[in-house]
Amino acid sequence: MKQTLLSIKDLSTRFYTPEGVVRAVEGVSFNISKGACLGVLGESGCGKSVTALSVMQLIPTPPGEIVSGSIEFESHDLLKLSSNQMRSIRGKDISMIFQEPMTSLNPVYTVGNQIGETYRIHEGLSARQAKTKAIEMLNLVGIPSPQKRVEEYPHQLSGGMRQRVMIAMAMAFQPKLLIADEPTTALDVTIQAQILELMTELQEEMGMSIMMITHDLGLIAEISDQVLVMYAGQVVEQCSIDELFEHSLHPYSQGLLESIPKLGEKFIHGKQPLREIAGQVPDLINLPQGCLFASRCPKVAKRCRENTPQLTKAASGHDVRCWLI
Repeated sequence: MKQTLLSIKDLSTRFYTPEGVVRAVEGVSFNISKGACLGVLGESGCGKSVTALSVMQLIPTPPGEIVSGSIEFESHDLLKLSSNQMRSIRGKDISMIFQEPMTSLNPVYTVGNQIGETYRIHEGLSARQAKTKAIEMLNLVGIPSPQKRVEEYPHQLSGGMRQRVMIAMAMAFQPKLLIADEPTTALDVTIQAQILELMTELQEEMGMSIMMITHDLGLIAEISDQVLVMYAGQVVEQCSIDELFEHSLHPYSQGLLESIPKLGEKFIHGKQPLREIAGQVPDLINLPQGCLFASRCPKVAKRCRENTPQLTKAASGHDVRCWLI
């Protein structure tokens, strides 16, 4: 068995607002092995990004707070580290590619300056040495004319190039864990394929682990070994990528898979019918009693509305949060 790199147990993160307490992440547990890729899947607002920010210790306080749980990285609980200790890990051993490169990159600094800052902070390099490293990283991620691009500002680059700059920043120290939060959002299909190929190549070369956050099932299938399906701040299913597509057990996972257009389906009025999951995600401030998916579940039973299911091991080996399994 592969050695565990990251182990999260019973993580709960909440935000305190004038309207009430938002239970963004509630009792989340999972492991990531060395050299493996875990896909975290779910619709917007399910807690994927908050889980990632909790690992990075970037939850804004106030209004946010990690209220319970542990986040062990190489057997060290990150929640017990000081700010300086966490700063030495963040960006070096654990890096993150954020969702929107145009808002994540500083518009008033050149991309070379922003990549080089990592080397100045962690290695104390001079500005000239950091620039040389930045050029090397831009070349590594496939940006043409890196000597020229290193002097350019984010607005002068295309969306695909900005995303590559974000990857270059994240890869500067060959991290042991890369957290990628929707890394191909807003990119066209061709550029998406290039970014995925680049990440896969770098993973193989560096032997790093990846936590891939997305709502894109195709992306999950392309790169992940294991899948974590989240709904309303909770893990509802965890299994291998093959098991998800062939034998998904939770009704929410099944609904996500059924929403994918399939070849061979009949067309109605010239269009392929798209299935959807009826209803809406529950309000995280006023969570309902019982299973949080009950109001949208086509298989709901009386027990589902009255009692909260726990994440349990099914006969197939899946971890599933459902009374009907």
